[in-house]
Amino acid sequence: MIKKTKITVVGSGYVGMSLSVLLAQYNDVVVLDLDSVRVGKINNKQSTVADAEIESFLTEKSLSLTATLDKQVAYQDASFIVVATPTDYDSDTNHFDTSSVDGVVKDALDLNQNALLVIKSTIPVGHTKALREKFNTNRIIFSPEFLREGQALKDNLYPSRIIVGSQCKAGTEFGNLLK
Repeated sequence: MIKKTKITVVGSGYVGMSLSVLLAQYNDVVVLDLDSVRVGKINNKQSTVADAEIESFLTEKSLSLTATLDKQVAYQDASFIVVATPTDYDSDTNHFDTSSVDGVVKDALDLNQNALLVIKSTIPVGHTKALREKFNTNRIIFSPEFLREGQALKDNLYPSRIIVGSQCKAGTEFGNLLK
């Protein structure tokens, strides 16, 4: 029996749900979310977003997908932690609020000493480098998404491009998981 890779996806919006469903076909995926309603939906094979393909996969495919509110459970033994939390841009101050991403990175590094953290959230240029310096680690990379609302899983199943901002072994492995 082949051992599946454990992947934690933090956030269950379009990016998080589409990646979770995509990756849960061949890996053990745990979604971590702050919203108990969303966690309940995922555990009952219901989508948290309006996407017909995600809804279809959840009911028709054999997926290894669970959701939790518990950080310890989510991060324990994960090989990859995907950060898909929202960031807000304030046009008045010309500033991104990256606090949700920053909080996830801190918690994940504290609770898992080995996983590669893959930021899929929208962040300003240089933010990944700043986080690597702040936490003195090379285990944080950026991998942008190119998704449309309502077509997110389709865009992940048939990507126009896959970009992984690292040439490390784990970064290459993550890129291969997305193929």
